[in-house]
Amino acid sequence: MTDLLVDRPPAVLVLEDGRAFAGQAFGAVGETVGEAVFSTGMTGYQETLTDPSYHRQVVVMTAPHVGNTGWNAEDDESERIWVAGYAVREAGLRPSNWRATGSLEGALTEQGVVGICGIDTRALTRHLRERGSMRVGIFSGSTAGVAVEQLLERVHAAPHMAGANLAAEVSTKEPYVVAAQGERRFVVAAVDLGIKGMTPALLAAQGIEVHVLPATATFEDILAVGQVVGQDAPDGVFFSNGPGDPAAADVSVLQAVLERRIPFFGICFGNQLLGRALGFGTYKLKYGHRGINQPVMDRTTGKVEVTAHNHGFAVDAPIKHDSQTPFGRVRVSHVCLNDDVVEGLECLDIPAFSVQYHPEAAAGPHDAAYLFDRFVGLMASHRPSGATSTSMSTSMSKEGTH
Repeated sequence: MTDLLVDRPPAVLVLEDGRAFAGQAFGAVGETVGEAVFSTGMTGYQETLTDPSYHRQVVVMTAPHVGNTGWNAEDDESERIWVAGYAVREAGLRPSNWRATGSLEGALTEQGVVGICGIDTRALTRHLRERGSMRVGIFSGSTAGVAVEQLLERVHAAPHMAGANLAAEVSTKEPYVVAAQGERRFVVAAVDLGIKGMTPALLAAQGIEVHVLPATATFEDILAVGQVVGQDAPDGVFFSNGPGDPAAADVSVLQAVLERRIPFFGICFGNQLLGRALGFGTYKLKYGHRGINQPVMDRTTGKVEVTAHNHGFAVDAPIKHDSQTPFGRVRVSHVCLNDDVVEGLECLDIPAFSVQYHPEAAAGPHDAAYLFDRFVGLMASHRPSGATSTSMSTSMSKEGTH
């Protein structure tokens, strides 16, 4: 076991209901608080840690041994680790992968992420499944010896995830452009609510010039993306994944996009915002969906996909029948086969759709990659005035992702 081979400071994980798990420090030594959630992915921990959607969350890995493949300079989904804390059963001592440029623990330590290892993550996961996601604290070093009752007070002082508006905290501060690969076919305004780097890269692979905008972008900012290339509006609008409670976010910009009938595609948080813009409610799941092995049915084709998830909220929309909304008819296009949670929305009278999961598959399966093709098809059939599929890339464009 890791704790027998490495001399680590003591650590303790304390849940807000008072249950505690004693272990050893993993990563930075100190204390942290956040919402306890678990991820069922067997691989892809680097992509998980750098996913902005995990902002203010302490991630518990259900896989028993984490860190074997180390850390590299290629798989980050953003510029930093976003999780508030990290809990594993057994930490890999040495990376064993030809792509590794460092260790997982080295990255956690360097970026100040407090973690814990040597605990029964299976028991912790079962507890969260039974009691639901809750606030948690990890305390290591000298604070690990403080009475649990005192540590529990610090956990209770942490903010709840319900009602948290966090997208602006993880979004880019300045717009940037990811150039289309090959000939530019479309121009898209992508609102960064916590976007993962693989998403604009895959859009660019479809011949899309992606203008990534801050979460605070206005409708005028979105229209300006099209005007840069001589169009009244961009060919499409994309809303990304992101952290926080969708009920706390403003959907007026998205409603303006829908009123203008600009083709829209949203994933994860973007799906929840589409639901709210259409008039549906959202609610907090008991313990959420997180991992890269979630079964979802595409109700349009009947195909079952294995998908990557990271969400603690969901859209409250009827599954058995279409809904009439201020923007016309809407149907639930995708459903989770584990619990019937809404996993996608399709507007039947305007060009808009969304999914709750991650088709960019970083990390994860590639079953849902067709959704980018679906977005391209939607834009091709709803081109704005002045649009051209053969225009040259603008001088603003730059290669790569932010």
